[in-house]
Amino acid sequence: MPELTSRERLQRTLRLQPADYEPCSFVSFTALRRRCRENMYELALAEKALGLDAFLFIPTLSRPQRPEHPELRGLPVRFHRSVVTRERREEIPGQPAILHKEYTTPAGKLRTSVRMSDDWPHSDHIPFVDDFQVPRAIKPLLSGDSRELEALQFLLTPPSPEDIAQFQAEAERAQAFAQEHGVLLAGGWGVGADMANWLCGFENLMLLGHDQPAFIERLFEMLHLWNRQRMVAVLAGKVDLFIYRAWYEGCDFVSPGIWRKAILPRLQADATLAHEHGAKFGYICSSGILPLLGDFLDAGIDVLIGVDPVQGTKTDLAEIKRRTAGHLCLWGGVSGAVTVEMGEEAEVRAAVRLAIEALGPGGFILSPVDNITVDEPRTWQNIGAFIDEWKLRRSNGGAAPPAIRSGAVANL
Repeated sequence: MPELTSRERLQRTLRLQPADYEPCSFVSFTALRRRCRENMYELALAEKALGLDAFLFIPTLSRPQRPEHPELRGLPVRFHRSVVTRERREEIPGQPAILHKEYTTPAGKLRTSVRMSDDWPHSDHIPFVDDFQVPRAIKPLLSGDSRELEALQFLLTPPSPEDIAQFQAEAERAQAFAQEHGVLLAGGWGVGADMANWLCGFENLMLLGHDQPAFIERLFEMLHLWNRQRMVAVLAGKVDLFIYRAWYEGCDFVSPGIWRKAILPRLQADATLAHEHGAKFGYICSSGILPLLGDFLDAGIDVLIGVDPVQGTKTDLAEIKRRTAGHLCLWGGVSGAVTVEMGEEAEVRAAVRLAIEALGPGGFILSPVDNITVDEPRTWQNIGAFIDEWKLRRSNGGAAPPAIRSGAVANL
């Protein structure tokens, strides 16, 4: 087989078709992205220079550009023009300060409060949705009162015409870039239960699912309809892959029964929508996946992103491959936070070999899971070993990608 571009290689792998060799594409590479000044186009080129199979994700809004939803990549989250927000800081002698936020809508008020910590990253601001606020919340935004959902509708508005026009302009630029440089074009993020957890808190959402199923059903349907409006806008950008974030949809957080009732039908509809637009559908879930593998196939998911053998609960690589081979592409295989950022070079190389042996050949994209965030010499040394071991161990039916130049990783 002649050598493929990264885009062709990833496309064929996502379709479960033979490629010249198994691709290596980092799901997320924050340490390198920061060195690229948060420019996703520069990041894609820097990854290509390392020999990786890069992809470009749109829209490319950086975290500082989305202060109300730093953990939710994608189109801007906008509130209805009638919504008024008010924030205040409460000082308590001898204790951490408390931040309060109030949303006034035509259907009533929504309030949340969080206790600050030394690592709180948002100054005196509480984002609408964010990982940091959940464990620090004294009061989550939603507590289970049906009247809260009436007010929430004013915070879940569809993308504005201006946002859509801006995205379409970027999509045209991104399509040209992807074609010129041979990189995959991805877009997203879709969201469901992750959003519900941000709004309700993890423990509270679990209790509400048991005690107030009607509230949860309505909340999930509201989020689904809101997500679909955002999906349609992104899919119009002709992305190769639409990505749905579901870190909190595994069975560490949701029972299989609730997953099948509240999540599966909506996920099927989202995957169908992506396929109708010619895009593959990717699902990021890195823990609690074993009880749901058959359901992932029923949902129409094309690629399971984030297969983590260390931090993922009971993640048996061989079992996952056995149950999904020929039906589902797998992306990941090595723990980024534990193995690549904290391990020794020998451990990194052994983990890469194990991932390739267990999850290949075919239908497998190698990556650290889910991210590389630590920008330190040890991490870069391990990244170099990771890439080098992939090149040594892959099933190579064609020409090899560019070799790592001496010092290339360390000099980025």
